[in-house]
Amino acid sequence: MSRRLAATGLLGTPLLLSGCTGPMSSLHPAGPSAQVGAWLWWGMASFFTLVLVAVVLLWLHAMRRDPGQVTEREAQRVQNRWVVGGGLILPTLSIAVILAVGIPLGQRMLPLPPAEGEALRIDVTAHQWWWEVSYPDTGIVLQDALHIPAGVPVDLYLTSSDVIHAFWVPRLGGKMDMFPGRTNVLRLEADHPGIYHGSCSEFCGRGHAHMQFTVEAHEPDAYQAWFEEMQADD
Repeated sequence: MSRRLAATGLLGTPLLLSGCTGPMSSLHPAGPSAQVGAWLWWGMASFFTLVLVAVVLLWLHAMRRDPGQVTEREAQRVQNRWVVGGGLILPTLSIAVILAVGIPLGQRMLPLPPAEGEALRIDVTAHQWWWEVSYPDTGIVLQDALHIPAGVPVDLYLTSSDVIHAFWVPRLGGKMDMFPGRTNVLRLEADHPGIYHGSCSEFCGRGHAHMQFTVEAHEPDAYQAWFEEMQADD
């Protein structure tokens, strides 16, 4: 049985890892915020895999071992050790490790003032079932598309015109809910030029599955040329 399980695990691992890449994979990051999220995911997955393996090994050991002749008092003492160790110490240590690592990394995902320069602001309003993208004080308004300069932090001011939506570009950052009458700020940044795909990740009605958009990251000079061309056309 153990050999069959091991063989199944070895054969299934490549299939599972094949989902770690692709245009909508948060485990294939292309920006600082998404990289932090990927680090957290891999770290937590690795840690809890070790916990699972340890628990399974202990369970197999408990199933196979010969308890011998023990008194009721000794059995109670052993039981108390497992309750304290597995029910109190292990969860407490696990949560402490997650918080110690997660809080500093999570802070790096916040829209804090950049060390140099200023973040570019873009306003995004969700509608059923499309995205309105506005560049403040420029007159530039797009639909279902964002254009940003690569290597520059971008603050997206997100709101909704009707129901609850959620903005998510898996390769560039975490998702952010969008509420009518409220504005949330999401920091994105692309490491390299390219086209990144996003979608609404909160069920919002009949057209939810098709509420998608693209983020095109340009080289700074190319972005400036695009920006000036759009202003001229406007």
